[in-house]
Amino acid sequence: MNYNQIFSNVITKIKGEGRYRSFLDIGRCAGEFPAAFDYSRNKSITLWCINDYLGMGQHPKVLKAFTETAQAMGVGAGGTRNIGGNHHPIVLLEQELADLHNKEAGLVFTSGYVANEATLASLSKILPDCIFFSDEGNHASIIEGIRHNQAEKYIFRHNDHEHLRSLISKIDINRPKIIIFESAYSMDGMISPMAEFCDIAEEFNALTYLDEVHTVGLYGKRGAGLAEKLGVADRIDIIQGTLGKAFGVMGGYITGKHDLVDVIRSTASGFIFTTSLPPAIIEAARASVAHLKSQDYERIEHARKVQLTKKALNEFRINILENQTHIIPVLINDPILAKQASQMLLNEHNIYLQHINYPTVAKGSERLRITPTPMHTEQMIEAFVNSLKTVLSKLSVKEAA
Repeated sequence: MNYNQIFSNVITKIKGEGRYRSFLDIGRCAGEFPAAFDYSRNKSITLWCINDYLGMGQHPKVLKAFTETAQAMGVGAGGTRNIGGNHHPIVLLEQELADLHNKEAGLVFTSGYVANEATLASLSKILPDCIFFSDEGNHASIIEGIRHNQAEKYIFRHNDHEHLRSLISKIDINRPKIIIFESAYSMDGMISPMAEFCDIAEEFNALTYLDEVHTVGLYGKRGAGLAEKLGVADRIDIIQGTLGKAFGVMGGYITGKHDLVDVIRSTASGFIFTTSLPPAIIEAARASVAHLKSQDYERIEHARKVQLTKKALNEFRINILENQTHIIPVLINDPILAKQASQMLLNEHNIYLQHINYPTVAKGSERLRITPTPMHTEQMIEAFVNSLKTVLSKLSVKEAA
């Protein structure tokens, strides 16, 4: 058997479908966000698709916490938390996160992906005969967590609480059930009907599991996310978030009641057998969380820049998917054109705006995904929209109606 030929054939197929992923070789420039240096092209570029939504990865408080902790405690964690020790910064961060979401306890993982996969896989073992009810738009990490132990599951239509009700009403009310949804979805920016989902959970005796990765830091009085902003956080049993997007660092977490979090800590393989995040990373994350809890300048400016960008895109009749969040999808609906648009923006206009193709989005719904930050100036917005319009016109991409 020619193994290499098999691998080569798969890559050829992916390229032929226009969904081959190329990674940009860049270095972000501290103090110059959203600028970065493109090493492949030997030039400076402007980032328009970064998930460091508030630029906190380069905030002075975050940098200071990182460097001082690395000097004091070294750069590694020494192993898993069970073997290497539960270093003090991670204890403090978990307390900070529990307070952020007004929950009894928090648990930090190495990433948001691991937090979802490990927690959901464990819940399917802890709760005998458990059924998952999952939004069809949920992240791959949620899907993998549900698949892990082949638990019974029902997939309800995206953000459709009536479909959820029709499915869950057929199940014995005493059987363990978990409703899983995201607050805002990363590829369409749509907000889920969280209050309605909570109503259904209470009516049919189900737990609620909320993924807030794209909204923590950005929404709510203290940056606890959309559940806080919409007043439903106290109705959510498990809130999962990330430290790698608006908080600008790395890691994932869950928060909830003490016993629930403790049982995940005690059973989740993805937590128990993984090297802990280093103290410097943890202290940097804690500084970011604490800063965004204490004031909302970044959130206010971020919202303003998002609205300015949407306004300019609409004025130029660029076909964006309208929503109430900071994620701005530009609909291309063709994998080849989406990739070409991204490459032209980079090569001709020094703008990095990554194309999003299958399997991240469904075939035929390919797009570009814009994420403005507080650091994008009004001049940058104007130049960006002009460049995008030029590229889409050259490619004859359909305008908004």
